[in-house]
Amino acid sequence: MGSRTALPSSPAVSDFMRRVRREDTAPEVALRRALHRAGVRFRLHAAGLPGRPDIVLVKARVAVFVDGCFWHGCPEHFVQPKTNSTFWLEKVQTNQERDRRVDGVLRAAGWSVVRVWEHEDPELVAVPLTRLWFGTVDQRSGRRHSR
Repeated sequence: MGSRTALPSSPAVSDFMRRVRREDTAPEVALRRALHRAGVRFRLHAAGLPGRPDIVLVKARVAVFVDGCFWHGCPEHFVQPKTNSTFWLEKVQTNQERDRRVDGVLRAAGWSVVRVWEHEDPELVAVPLTRLWFGTVDQRSGRRHSR
């Protein structure tokens, strides 16, 4: 792949891209609220894990990433920009390759990896995550159930 140093197409685009959040995005916060309402407890942005998962169900060993449709190339919503298109296509492909690499490292370390698109309904996404959490953790004591 080529160099990813492209000039912004305009100062407005540059300002917009600078303001895009990496953490605590609206879809991520909505999923956290749904999980919390269901009684699931979690950690945020675990710096000690590869890829810094957005939500970590520690006792169940589940790493959750809430991926933006543009940044990670959602098959339903990604639209290649008309300006700096080569730069952006390379950027998204690099993000996807990094995602696959991070997923592999986490799985090799015994973690389950869940990737959620930002457009997914947080209430629906929370259901299987809640089952995973309660399937491995006693609600009152926080201890693992024996299987």
